[in-house]
Amino acid sequence: MKTAALIVAAGRGSRATREDQQPKQYVEIGGIPVLGHTLMAFPPFVDAIQVVIHPDDAESYAGVLAGVEKRLACAAFAKILPPVPGGATRQQSVLCGLEALATRGSAQTPSHVLIHDAARPFVSAEELGRICAALKTAQGAILALPVTDTLKRGNSAGMITTTVGREDLWRAQTPQGFQFASILAAHRQAARECATDLTDDAAVAERAGMHVALVTGSAGNIKITTAEDIDMAEAARAFAAETRTGTGFDVHRFTEGDHVWLGGVRIPHTHKLEGHSDADVVLHALTDAVLGAIGEADIGQHFPPSDPQWKGAASKLFLAHAAKLARDAGWSISNVDVTVLAEAPKIGPHRLAMKAVIADVLGIAADRVGIKATTMEGMGFVGRREGLAAQAIATLQRARTPA
Repeated sequence: MKTAALIVAAGRGSRATREDQQPKQYVEIGGIPVLGHTLMAFPPFVDAIQVVIHPDDAESYAGVLAGVEKRLACAAFAKILPPVPGGATRQQSVLCGLEALATRGSAQTPSHVLIHDAARPFVSAEELGRICAALKTAQGAILALPVTDTLKRGNSAGMITTTVGREDLWRAQTPQGFQFASILAAHRQAARECATDLTDDAAVAERAGMHVALVTGSAGNIKITTAEDIDMAEAARAFAAETRTGTGFDVHRFTEGDHVWLGGVRIPHTHKLEGHSDADVVLHALTDAVLGAIGEADIGQHFPPSDPQWKGAASKLFLAHAAKLARDAGWSISNVDVTVLAEAPKIGPHRLAMKAVIADVLGIAADRVGIKATTMEGMGFVGRREGLAAQAIATLQRARTPA
């Protein structure tokens, strides 16, 4: 299943902006533009990201992209395709984005697409995971919430005419996911037949006879529509994220050899580290830090030293496993920090390479990875050059859920 995200960012959104502000997707929340928040949510779940922008917004979009590049790992950022201009309506803009994805060539054409409003910057990893899971069996699936408020129908005089039953009523959200070929055909058909009053992509799909599943969303997946929404998002942001911290420590003794593995980097040395895997103390400590932050058992429980399949294994596998468990539980890794305890080899010449490897495995930017080293001033087993140790800390965040 090859999945693309289509981010619709071509609207002007004048209701959400004040006189001196840009369109809502470029207004900052917590120092990051709304569109920036949105773009950073999708890389773990998709193979490509197509953004549709207003023709006048190229400069603003470039500014957003520059900020996103600093926060994403290279592999994640590379998924963002060059933007395409949108049309006069949202429906037209979606079709522009779908056509752009369709013209990439058969090898790059996605099997599924997640269509998402740029103005919903707080969609969670958990929600994206649920949509992707639903698309394994459904033609289409959308995030939605059951209606809980009492609904009234009124007349032109502002008087209630009737109370509307809320049974079986849902509030549609995005992303809305579909089989790519089917939703492209549905949008093309609607355009040919001048059906321009369809308010979301599920309506386009329904018109074409597609079956669309409802996937429970969350109240946190708000759409920035008015200036008050921006103020509320700023105020809620400080309370919306749950933060956890995990720590890890690992140590291995030296044995005969000519290199050590540290932070996923092969470093020449007079000895190697003894261990069942590649004995990378940096990645082992980091793996335990991530596992600890999400309440999981330690690395030895997930990858027992008694299991022959892990003999000589690259420790990047262990860290990638911990990161996936965190993502699957709705967590994003904010930053990690490692201190290596060693008399030798020198860590400084290899620091940037280690940062790059760790950032790539975790799917974060390299400036969110700290690598430091210290000697033990000749004291203890490290000071006697009998082995190496590393300690690590990981900070993770996710949307707050009830205790």
